[in-house]
Amino acid sequence: VGNRYHDGSVVGSILDGSVYQVVALVHVIVLARFGSLIENILLSRKKTEDFQALFYIPYTIYSTASPRFGNFFFLVHQTMLFSSLLVSTLVSVATAANQEVEAIQFSNLGFSGTYNQVEKLSNIYKDSCSCEVNKTPVSFSGTNAPLNEEVSVHFRGPLVLNKFASYVSDGFKYGDDSSGDWKRLSYYEGSSGTSENVTFLTSAGKNSSCLGIGLTYAGTDGISKADSSTVLAKNTLINSNDEFVIFSNISCGKSGYNNDCGVYRSDIPAYHGFYGTTKMFLFEFQMPNETHTSTDISNYNMPAIWLLNAHIPRTAQYSMNVNCSCWRSGCGEFDIFEVMNSTEYLHMYSTIHDYQGSDDIQTGMAAPAYIERDLTGTMSGGVAFDSSGNAVVWVSNSTSFDSTIQASSVNSWVKQAGADVATTLATVTGQSATTTSKKSGGVSYQPSFITNLLMTVLTLWVI
Repeated sequence: VGNRYHDGSVVGSILDGSVYQVVALVHVIVLARFGSLIENILLSRKKTEDFQALFYIPYTIYSTASPRFGNFFFLVHQTMLFSSLLVSTLVSVATAANQEVEAIQFSNLGFSGTYNQVEKLSNIYKDSCSCEVNKTPVSFSGTNAPLNEEVSVHFRGPLVLNKFASYVSDGFKYGDDSSGDWKRLSYYEGSSGTSENVTFLTSAGKNSSCLGIGLTYAGTDGISKADSSTVLAKNTLINSNDEFVIFSNISCGKSGYNNDCGVYRSDIPAYHGFYGTTKMFLFEFQMPNETHTSTDISNYNMPAIWLLNAHIPRTAQYSMNVNCSCWRSGCGEFDIFEVMNSTEYLHMYSTIHDYQGSDDIQTGMAAPAYIERDLTGTMSGGVAFDSSGNAVVWVSNSTSFDSTIQASSVNSWVKQAGADVATTLATVTGQSATTTSKKSGGVSYQPSFITNLLMTVLTLWVI
């Protein structure tokens, strides 16, 4: 409408000011109606200037035809700028309420429910790519369920992994020094190049329109494609948004719904995850400040270590098609150490993503506390799932990676960690499968009431 340059300025118009006034009112109504959605999108990008741009361009357009509405949008612009600062303050206040600890406990972990398992993948490298789930959901129940199933272990940068180990126990109970000891099943040590029952994979395969990028063997740098299984090199640093995953070295049988690993992409190296109701994962790692990538990259300076039901990455970890993964229907994710947003880049949170006590799998059930991220040193710690439905996350320099670990040692590590926080999960039977997309990139926040109220008052006052 008129001759408009790429910067949005208007040098002429065939319409009179009254039309611009109508358009301006529609603009305000849309913003008032969808303010929450717009704010959440802009908050996820962490860019205050986007709030300003949202109103500056309409201001330049409308003021050409009507100074009154140009001034109106200038006031709205200032209101939204104030609102954006208010939003940032509210987020800071909300997160500041969480306490710093060195140990986090979830109690009553495990419930009875179902999830949808992928039964068929079709035409995965064509536009007609599709996925189907079995008509009969997979049922689970018992201690730590569904996280009692096999899991894969995932890492996101900036991160250096020095050591990793997985363990199982016949009857470890958190707090009971006489309960079952831990037996090591897998071990990696970067300094010596030791690799026992571990396989490093990464998303460097072919891209599928419905499944996303497939897994391949990871090179020694953790992120490039390799032709066969290799060991992560000593002191390997992966940057923001780069990921690799560790599976066991036990190969899957043939892809098939009733087979040992279920259905998976036929062109990936498919391996079993780490089994056990009572299991433990230990890590020695570094999470240095990001200095190598642009701040515009996704998950900038937000390192993480987490567990997924092993079915998920073998089909589609980041698919937007609900039928291409069991994640959205609740097969299980446990975030052990995760920086959830770039504002709180020093805080590592622990979160469970399933339907135990929550119908929002995206947000999940997060402990109301965080563990401090050390930007310059090495951290040691892990997570232990015991035989009574307790999951304990800790950071302690006393953590060791011996082939056999006594129950008293694990309890002492958690005790020596110092301050802790406990979260008791709800007792739940069944669950809902109405969900949104995978893997949060920030604090869940839905403002908009204050902003919409301010805009409504301002609109009535001006008009």
